Amino acid sequence: MCTPGLLLSDDLIFTSRITGAGRDLGLTVKPARTADALLDLARQEAPSCVILDLAFPGLDLSALIRRLGEACPLMPRLVAYGAHVDAAGLRAARQAGCDVVLPRSAFVEALPSKLAEWLSPPELSAPQSSLPES
Repeated sequence: MCTPGLLLSDDLIFTSRITGAGRDLGLTVKPARTADALLDLARQEAPSCVILDLAFPGLDLSALIRRLGEACPLMPRLVAYGAHVDAAGLRAARQAGCDVVLPRSAFVEALPSKLAEWLSPPELSAPQSSLPES
């Protein structure tokens, strides 16, 4: 059984798209509009996955990942997406420890087929296959 996923995004339309994709698959993705709200949700019920919008205003990815590690008994899978033109931001997300880092367009394309895998407990899922980088 999949545990809830969390999403950090302030884009209401995109948030609806992601949570709706989860609902369509019978999964729960809980949105957070601030890093503190995300951490509060993570403390309430340890997520299997945290989806991060790299365009989130003021995002300090390294600090957030550290705080998630402190808030969760097991580090959740980290899936990050961002603008394909922000190669430095995508690279920084990989270096910060995100498990899956995709340009936004590839994330949207992968969402219906990969969301259940992303939300499955990491120890029960198959190794992540890499999608081509843009």
